[in-house]
Amino acid sequence: MFIVVDIGGTKTRVARSRDLETLDQTVIVATPNDYRSGRDRLIALAQELSGGERVEALAVGAPGVISRDRRTLVHAPNLAGWNGASLVDDLQHVLGAPVILENDTAMVGLGEATFGAGRGATILAYVTVSTGVNGARIVDGVIDRAIFNFEIGEQILGTVLDAPTLEDLVSGHAIGERFGAPPESLAKDHPVWDELARIVAIGLHNTVAYWSPDRFVIGGSMMKEVGVSIDRTRSALLLLRRKNPTIPDIVHASLGDLGACGAASRGYETRNEERQFA
Repeated sequence: MFIVVDIGGTKTRVARSRDLETLDQTVIVATPNDYRSGRDRLIALAQELSGGERVEALAVGAPGVISRDRRTLVHAPNLAGWNGASLVDDLQHVLGAPVILENDTAMVGLGEATFGAGRGATILAYVTVSTGVNGARIVDGVIDRAIFNFEIGEQILGTVLDAPTLEDLVSGHAIGERFGAPPESLAKDHPVWDELARIVAIGLHNTVAYWSPDRFVIGGSMMKEVGVSIDRTRSALLLLRRKNPTIPDIVHASLGDLGACGAASRGYETRNEERQFA
């Protein structure tokens, strides 16, 4: 029995998996603003879903900066009450099972690399354009090393000190504020989608420059049928100056909720391998 947790800025998903390939039960709850309430809710849901069975491990994806020892949520931009949360120690203490803590974007990217649209890629760049914007670099099926975690939505697009970031320009939060309505309520042919495709292409161009991937897998609520077109993004990317002779493949994410499950599988295997050679 494995428990997979995806902590979001507004909602948290807690799921049960018996084989680390499928989820057989998922519970979605509102994410509390304060960590203590959130921690207690996670523990209660994990115990409820396990039904008294032994939990082999928990995989937790959290939105924000994870400490270098992968035990603490250092900074969560949309959950200030969770800053400094000792998630691994707190959950392990009560549940008595190993806990794998990872940035949520990297976790889903690893799932796509293992079981989804990124399978077979040597260097995969997973990008999500949703309420926020972020990405992760997966090399040979492993999340690439970094001092903290990747924050590609923070790339600055401009030359002045207060220039906007990629996230400031294309995130669901930004577009919602700009139009005073949820992005999904805009018409499919609204001109903003072409504008955003061009801006996303600039972000991908920069990502190619410093990550040099052979494939992009792009997910998130802003990249759906009513949203930013991958085909138009690809066309815009081809128009930008580049030194490389080709651009990477660009495909849609394919796993949805199962992305975190795939990541849990790979993360659990990796931890076991590390213990064997310790």
